[in-house]
Amino acid sequence: MMVGIGRENKKDNDLFFTCSLIDYIARKTKNKRVYVVEKLGKKRLEKIYDLADIYHSDNMERVSDDFISMSEIETGDFDNVKACGYDIPSYWDIGKVYKRLIKGVAETEKTGVIDALWNVYHSFISEKIDDYNSSMYYENPSYLLECYLENRVI
Repeated sequence: MMVGIGRENKKDNDLFFTCSLIDYIARKTKNKRVYVVEKLGKKRLEKIYDLADIYHSDNMERVSDDFISMSEIETGDFDNVKACGYDIPSYWDIGKVYKRLIKGVAETEKTGVIDALWNVYHSFISEKIDDYNSSMYYENPSYLLECYLENRVI
């Protein structure tokens, strides 16, 4: 048995944290996820991804406040949590959905993780995943990937 090796690749876990932080910030500031991704920008997203193991050991509230301030993310009026009529998935749940999709996109399109992240959050599927009154966020990861690749719900 190997000591110190988790169930998941370290970089997969870093991507999971990055996506969860995006969702946390979006909920906190009442913005769409694509807005948060744009405000953070690729350079900060790369930093979050590269240092996720350090940020993950810190308080999520403080980490999010730092990035909200640095990125000048303003409060919006998008509140998919309040609009949800069912059980609300946690930001960790949604982070896992995005992580799996982004990983699949990066592998399929032979691109870097941050470019795949950028493309996924800028695609139609992001709004579908973030509609918690639909079933999209708990669909099978391979189905979400196929929808993304087809650029439509299939």
